[in-house]
Amino acid sequence: MANLKERIARRVAKELKDGDVVNLGIGLPTKVADYIPEDIHVILHSENGFTGLVDQAEAGKENVDVINSGGVYVNHAPDANFFDTATSFGIVRGGHVDVTVLGAMEVDEHGNLANWIVPGKMVAGMGGAMDLVVGAKKVIIAMLHTQKGRHKILEECTLPYTAKGVVTKIITEMGTMEVVAEGLMLTEVHPDYTVEDVQQATGCSLIISSEL
Repeated sequence: MANLKERIARRVAKELKDGDVVNLGIGLPTKVADYIPEDIHVILHSENGFTGLVDQAEAGKENVDVINSGGVYVNHAPDANFFDTATSFGIVRGGHVDVTVLGAMEVDEHGNLANWIVPGKMVAGMGGAMDLVVGAKKVIIAMLHTQKGRHKILEECTLPYTAKGVVTKIITEMGTMEVVAEGLMLTEVHPDYTVEDVQQATGCSLIISSEL
C-alpha cells in the first residue's frame, strides 16, 4: 500500500511547474512534497497559514510551532511567510493557488468531487476543500483507484458533493485520467496494468486517448 501511494505521489509531482503555488491536501497528497523535481521551484501553501512548506520533519528534529493543515510537523523554507487563516483563505479564494492536490472518496466522469462526508459516519469534514477546488486553477485528485474493490471513479457521485465540475485530473496507482468535455479520458496506464484492468476498476466508461 505504501509503495502504491508513493507511486501516486511521484506521478503527481511531475504535474508541477516552475513557479507554481501549490496546496497539498492532508493524507496522501502531502507525500508529493517529497518528490518535487530538483530543477523546479514551487511554493507550497498550507491552508492553516503559511507559504514555504518544504517536507515532513524528521523524527526528533520537529519544530513544534510549525505544522501543516493535517497537524503534521513539517519543515519550512528560509523565506517562508506565516499569516492568519483569513489571509490564507484570501489567497485561495483570490485565485492565487495554481494547483491543489486532494484525496477523494468519489469522483465522477463530469469532474464532480465528493471528499468530505459519508452520511452516518464520523469523518474529518469539509475543511478547506470547498474553497480550494473552486479557487485553484487546477485540481488534481490523488487517490487509490478503488476502496476495498469498490469503484471510486463513477458515472455519478453517490456521496454528497464537495463541488461540481471542478476536477482537472485524476492520478491513481493504475494510471492518469483527464476530465474532458466528453467524459473521462485515460491518458496513461502504469506498466503493472492494462487498459482493460483500468476500465474494469472504473465505474464509468473511459475514453481512451489516441496518445496513450
